Amino acid sequence: MAKAYASTVVDASADAVWALIRDFNGLATWHPAVTDSVIEDGKAGDQVGAVRSFHLQDGAHLRERLLSFSDVERSYSYNFEKTPFAVRNYHATLKVSPVTDSGKAFVEWWTTFDCEPEKIEAWVETFAGAVFKSGLDALKAHFGG
Repeated sequence: MAKAYASTVVDASADAVWALIRDFNGLATWHPAVTDSVIEDGKAGDQVGAVRSFHLQDGAHLRERLLSFSDVERSYSYNFEKTPFAVRNYHATLKVSPVTDSGKAFVEWWTTFDCEPEKIEAWVETFAGAVFKSGLDALKAHFGG
């Protein structure tokens, strides 16, 4: 199983960052690669089992299911229900923690997944760099960092 990981410190409180990203359906409001998003079947964006259906800038369509959600831990996990990516067993987590000595937020985003062995490096770079880092950079920019 491969793992892709990215993290950053955002110049805002953990509560402020979590307030922006906690809605599983809110990805299009802060991630630059996402053009639109809807939750299927009328579920809420913090309801485990909710499926978000969204499109990327290049037109790719994805569906992801919310597997766990915690306001206490400021985190949620999800998987792919439909993806254009040649990976299996994708399980991702987005988590916000306070940096206690500065009042800033530490944001982590990671996934584990399976794929063909010769493709691991490329998928790790895609998820850690193109997906997670670009989203984390957008969060920093949103909060003035």
